[in-house]
Amino acid sequence: MKLNQIHNRPGSTHRRKELGRGIGSGLGKTSGRGVKGQKARTGVAIKGFEGGQMPLFRRLPKRGFVSIGRKKYVPVNLGRLQAAVDAGRIDAKNKVTVDVLVEAGIIRHAYEGMRLLADGELKVKLTIEAVHASKAALAAVEKAGGSVTITAKATPERVQKQIDKTKAKKTKGAKPAQAA
Repeated sequence: MKLNQIHNRPGSTHRRKELGRGIGSGLGKTSGRGVKGQKARTGVAIKGFEGGQMPLFRRLPKRGFVSIGRKKYVPVNLGRLQAAVDAGRIDAKNKVTVDVLVEAGIIRHAYEGMRLLADGELKVKLTIEAVHASKAALAAVEKAGGSVTITAKATPERVQKQIDKTKAKKTKGAKPAQAA
């Protein structure tokens, strides 16, 4: 085989469309775009526009809502903690907290705290500090000889102000106790 005998496979290449070469070419005048104005220009895509008809995304009903004050907790399974201890990323003698797990690279973000879940098996005695723990996880940790401390869920300052304000309104409107 020689260089002058090499050819592309049939159908692998196509000729470029020659646009705007007269009405007889089939691609003259509007060059296959079919319209004048906005749609004839390059880079124009009218997303969601259905020619004056009510767009689909506006016809469909809205469902549910997302709470502004929602909290995000990191789920951590016992099996994951056991694997981290086996790998030497966590010291079993120290208290296991969210910050320790982030530093060890077991979880990425601390968020509002950790939820301890019972998937997997724990063989090491650990002292764990979490915001929430399932009953099965508590039982598994205690069975291994460890303990779980449930920390109080911290209320954000703006939410606490609202709670205090509503309590103040209730006590202000309450009638004084009658002397007997």
